[in-house]
Amino acid sequence: MSLEFFLNNPEWLWVITVFYDLLIVVSLFYFFGKNGLYIAVILGIVLGNLQGGKVSDLTVFGYTFTVSMGAIMYSGIYFATDLINEKYGRAAANEAVILGAIANVVVMLTLVLSTYYLPSEIAKSSDEVHEAISTLALYSPIFVIGSLSAYLISQTFDVWLFHKLKTITQGKYLWIRNNVSTLSSQALDTFIYTFVWVLAGELSFIVAFSIALTKYIFKIFIALIDTIFIYLVKDVRND
Repeated sequence: MSLEFFLNNPEWLWVITVFYDLLIVVSLFYFFGKNGLYIAVILGIVLGNLQGGKVSDLTVFGYTFTVSMGAIMYSGIYFATDLINEKYGRAAANEAVILGAIANVVVMLTLVLSTYYLPSEIAKSSDEVHEAISTLALYSPIFVIGSLSAYLISQTFDVWLFHKLKTITQGKYLWIRNNVSTLSSQALDTFIYTFVWVLAGELSFIVAFSIALTKYIFKIFIALIDTIFIYLVKDVRND
C-alpha cells in the first residue's frame, strides 16, 4: 500500500494502527505474561509521546477528525493496565503505571543529554538526526510536564476505578469495568493534556475543547475494540 492510498483512505491507516497497537500488547502478554504487559505500558507511553506530532485527517459528514499516531499508540496502555489489573491485581497495575512514568522521564533526560554531543562527521545524515533529536529533547517543558501529569492522573484513576468496579460486581461483567474505567480515565487524560495548550497560550479554549472532543470520540472507538481483545486473551495465560 502506497502513501497516496493512505492519504486518500485515512480510515484504513487508523484501523491498521489500532490493531497493530493492540496486537503488540497481546503478543507481549502471550509470550512474557505480566512482564510483557509491563513492557507494553512502557512502549505505549514512550512511542505515544514520540509519535504525537504525526497526524492523519478524516472527514465525516463535513467534519474533519484529526488523530495523531501518538494518541493511538498511547491508548494501548489502558488495555495493558486493565489486563494487568484483571489478571494480577491492583498493585501490579499501579507498578506498571510507575514504570511507564519512569521510562518516559529517562527517555526525555537521555534525549536532552544527547543534545550536548556533536553530530558525527562520518554519516551524512548525522546533522539531520541531531536536529530531529534536539527538536524532541527541547520540547517546551510545560508540555512535557503536562503530558506526564495527565498520564499519572488518568492511569492511577483507571487502575483504581477498574479495581473498585471489580469489587462491586464481584468479578463479573468484565466489559463494564473495562469500558467504564477506560472511558473515564481517557476523558481525564485527553482534557488535561489538551488544556495544557490553553495554559501555554497555544490554543483558545474553544479550539482546545474541539480537539479534545475529537480525540475522545476516537478513543471511545478504540476502547470498544479493546474490550473484545481483553475477552479473547484474558485466559491465554494462567500464571
